Amino acid sequence: MRAVRSLVLVALLPLFAACQLFEGERQSASHVGQTRMQGQLTAADGKLLFQPCNQANRYVVNDTGGTSVLQQAASLADKQGKLFADVRGRVVAGSSGDGQLDLEQLYRVERSGTACDDPNFKLLILRAAGHTPEWSVRVSGKGMVVDRAGQPPLAVPYVEEQLGDGRFNLSTEANNQHIELWVAPQRCVDSSTGSIQHMSAELRVDGQVQRGCGYFGGSRDD
Repeated sequence: MRAVRSLVLVALLPLFAACQLFEGERQSASHVGQTRMQGQLTAADGKLLFQPCNQANRYVVNDTGGTSVLQQAASLADKQGKLFADVRGRVVAGSSGDGQLDLEQLYRVERSGTACDDPNFKLLILRAAGHTPEWSVRVSGKGMVVDRAGQPPLAVPYVEEQLGDGRFNLSTEANNQHIELWVAPQRCVDSSTGSIQHMSAELRVDGQVQRGCGYFGGSRDD
């Protein structure tokens, strides 16, 4: 199937503050009635509880989306059994003091005590990273920042190309290099931290491939 190329080129960083392609949150019909939330996962009394960031409410997790969140959380839980999670679902009333979260999508689960306080999350469209050697890519409405071990951070504009089945790539030409980030909706385990993310990623620089994981930030609501 032929790829459908996006017609939107992100503007050069010094000139524009945002890109209309990602302006606001994009919500598909399948997400109607669902809310994306970040917070803490805790196991208690044989149940998995979710407590949104900076809230006192806790919700019993009902894995309606078949995300295997219980198994994912069990594999990552620290001694206190607490984890950070980025999820999408529907909050419904519960028969006990705790309500219920019908969880439909799991974006990431990781050991972190500071992720709730990340000031850049809402501005982020996508983050991808890998190891050996270390690399990361942060995408926002201002463009794409590529960090690679031994190289200064590179801030560049980019073109997005949709490839079907939720796959896409971001590409740019900078410093006489052809840089591409290929992303696919596939469960991915970070080889260094053990965190579980909802997308696999490949950074390709002049044909050299480095693999890693990725997740959507708060500015992209897929």
